[in-house]
Amino acid sequence: MDTPDVLVVGGGIGGLSTAFALSRLGLRVRVLEQAKEFGEVGAGIQLAPNCTRILDAYGLLDTAKARGVVPDRMVMRDAVDGRELTALDLRDLERRYGFPYLVIHRSDLHRLFLDACRDAGVELLTEQRIVSYTADPAAAVTDDGTTHPAPVVLAADGLHSAARKHFADDQPVSSAYVAYRGTVPVAEVGRPVDLSEVVVYVGPRCHFVHYGLRGGDLLNQVAVFESPKAVAGQADWGTPDELDTAFAAACPEVRAGIPRMWRDKWWRMYDRDPISTWVDGRLALLGDAAHPPLQYLAQGAIMAIEDGWVLAEHVKRLGEWDGALAAYEAVRTEHCRRVVLTARAWGSLWHLDGVAREQRNALLRNRATDDYSFTDWLYGPTALFPEDEPAMFEPIPLSAADDLTATR
Repeated sequence: MDTPDVLVVGGGIGGLSTAFALSRLGLRVRVLEQAKEFGEVGAGIQLAPNCTRILDAYGLLDTAKARGVVPDRMVMRDAVDGRELTALDLRDLERRYGFPYLVIHRSDLHRLFLDACRDAGVELLTEQRIVSYTADPAAAVTDDGTTHPAPVVLAADGLHSAARKHFADDQPVSSAYVAYRGTVPVAEVGRPVDLSEVVVYVGPRCHFVHYGLRGGDLLNQVAVFESPKAVAGQADWGTPDELDTAFAAACPEVRAGIPRMWRDKWWRMYDRDPISTWVDGRLALLGDAAHPPLQYLAQGAIMAIEDGWVLAEHVKRLGEWDGALAAYEAVRTEHCRRVVLTARAWGSLWHLDGVAREQRNALLRNRATDDYSFTDWLYGPTALFPEDEPAMFEPIPLSAADDLTATR
């Protein structure tokens, strides 16, 4: 088997989007996926302007919009009384940042990148379970002992990354929260739902989200709550009986959605403490392997897509790997650290109870609708390259980068 220019371990959204970004530079990219086929689990995903900006540069935004929904508003409500607390005008948000806020099914976004990789000639291998890595020379080793060498190895192997041990002696951090998901055909919902809105109901130790998918044919719902069993240190936590109890005191709109949750699968919510080193020689972490966040800023998959974009930009600019990897690490670690820690803080804010809940609600109701002070750092173009102007987001030519491929 020929040695590729780049080896990407992990065929999720982060791995495929990075493989596509690098293939656009004329590099030969191989992706290793441990499953029998490429696919994505879950339901809806929210894509803020910091992501749709990249999709547009890739030439994929129109297809993504056709497969998803471009909502008009994001609304936060109190989960107990249902009252509106604050809102974002997402059309105004688009005018401010130049790109839309989009919601899409995770599998549709994954398929978008998978098809793009196939069209670009990325080599896609399945049933490749990587158990170890080397940094010098860079390589990934499967469970059957097969070694996959490459000039650069990018570990996009998720929360439980086997590559992370090269960089930190740490473990995933449990939030004690668990998520249930479910999609329902809109025709079967049985209650009025405004699909022009992304709605989050925030409540004591719980929250509930819903929005439309697939052109408005599906309603996506997510119910998240703190598990008493997890707080007590029990192993069997997040079970359906806890789901029902967690939302028993919620407003009617939220309670109506709980029976529609998938009950045969749930997602325990973990992140990891931020680390500042992602690169060891020619081995680098990417996506959740480097910076798994909690979900409160809806930035997990987006950060992985950003990682691939930033790395490819530096490769294109510098024309050599060592400088590009160093620049990638320098640009991304601080931004992603801020996202991970801010997501934790937002989770605490969403789930307040008692007097603190009332104080939060009062503050949110007083927020000006055109106040973007809390999103500029996240959605603005300089979040990727702080020193640059937005002009850097012009699409990359699809021609090969001669100075890079000369190093094969």
